[in-house]
This record gives sequence, structure tokens and C-alpha cells, in this order.
Amino acid sequence: MKKIFTFAILGGLLLVLLSSISEIPPLGEEKNPSYNEISEYYTAESAQDTGAQNIIAAIITDYRAFDTLGETTVLFTGIAAVSAMIGISHHKGKKEDQEHHG
Repeated sequence: MKKIFTFAILGGLLLVLLSSISEIPPLGEEKNPSYNEISEYYTAESAQDTGAQNIIAAIITDYRAFDTLGETTVLFTGIAAVSAMIGISHHKGKKEDQEHHG
């Protein structure tokens, strides 16, 4: 029963994903979200708004700072989790070697 429920949920998510993808405008079309007024504003006003000479740096550190902070937090958490798991398995391996040899 649990597997049927899981497959039903995954199937529903697949349908949502496929229907969302079908609504995306083709690349290069004017209705594409990458051609909206935000990108025009960033390129025209970023130097004046932020004082940064580099537009990319201005966007990452000023306009999208909270988003960048969130991405950095996710990356740090992932690295910490992997490091902890490597440390546990490394420590466990040393302990087993000592039991076999000692």
C-alpha cells in the first residue's frame, strides 16, 4: 500500500513538472522571463544603485544577497554533513582495525 501511495505522489509530481515545462516559452521569444524589465533595470542602474563596477558582483551581493546567503547555507550544510559522515566512517574503520589487531 505504501508503494502505491508513493508512486501516485511521484506520478502527480511528474504531471505537474511536465505541464510546467510545456508552458515555458521557447528560448529567444520576447515573452521569455529572461527578457523582462528586471534584467534591463539591472544593466542600466546597477552601477548607480550599488556603486559596484562589476554588474555580476552587484547582482549577487546587493540585489540577490538573501538568495545567495541561502545557497551558501545549503552548500555549507551539505559539506558539513558529508564531512561528518566521512569522519564517522573513518573513525569507525580505525576502531574496527584496533579490535582485529589488538
